[in-house]
Amino acid sequence: QVLLVESGGGLVQPGGSLRLSCAAPGNIFTIEAVSWYRQASGGERELVAEMVSGGEINYVDFAKGRFTVSRDTAKFTAYLQMNNLKPEDTAVYSCIARDGRNRAYWGQGTQVTVSS
Repeated sequence: QVLLVESGGGLVQPGGSLRLSCAAPGNIFTIEAVSWYRQASGGERELVAEMVSGGEINYVDFAKGRFTVSRDTAKFTAYLQMNNLKPEDTAVYSCIARDGRNRAYWGQGTQVTVSS
């Protein structure tokens, strides 16, 4: 099973920023669409944002104005830039990407902790 390589999580103070990365291992496929999810301890997994095929990006309400989804020009890596982080953003963030054949790949998740 191919897993996406996720990185960028960590501990940050409220108001800080993090950029999460989600990469196709060994550049073996291009990321045509990507969805970012998060799951807080004891909570349900929830959608954060998604980039669909064609490049349109959709954000859920709590992410609008603070989070930005992007992708490198080679389409091997997708990013989630998170600004003005709040304690309630603390969660494990994970990505699901689709290649040109609409096959899905999952990341292992990365912990984001927002705390002073």
